[in-house]
Amino acid sequence: MEKFVAHANIDHYLDLLNNGSVSSHNRSVINKLLIEEEDKLGHDQEQLEFAESRAAACRARADRQRRLLDCFDPGSTEWIQAERLLVNFESLAQFVEGFCRQMRRQVSESRL
Repeated sequence: MEKFVAHANIDHYLDLLNNGSVSSHNRSVINKLLIEEEDKLGHDQEQLEFAESRAAACRARADRQRRLLDCFDPGSTEWIQAERLLVNFESLAQFVEGFCRQMRRQVSESRL
């Protein structure tokens, strides 16, 4: 049950972070909550696979946003908004990737 709640919370926090209108203060608080939930998952291989799937979704979202950015005229209002979202999505993808690297190390060390 605890794993289910942690997974649901992580998904919720990632959804919140994908919202381009989140203030920097709220983004910081949400990142802290996200880290706390990720820490609850421990060293388990199943949890690593869960984190990897979320990282893949974050990368896909950033790639999609990058393609969307190319549809707008550079400097236009739409382009500026799309670029801001791209920066947020790329930052989130890097954050989740960093967590996956940490989990991979922990899983491999626990096997030794």
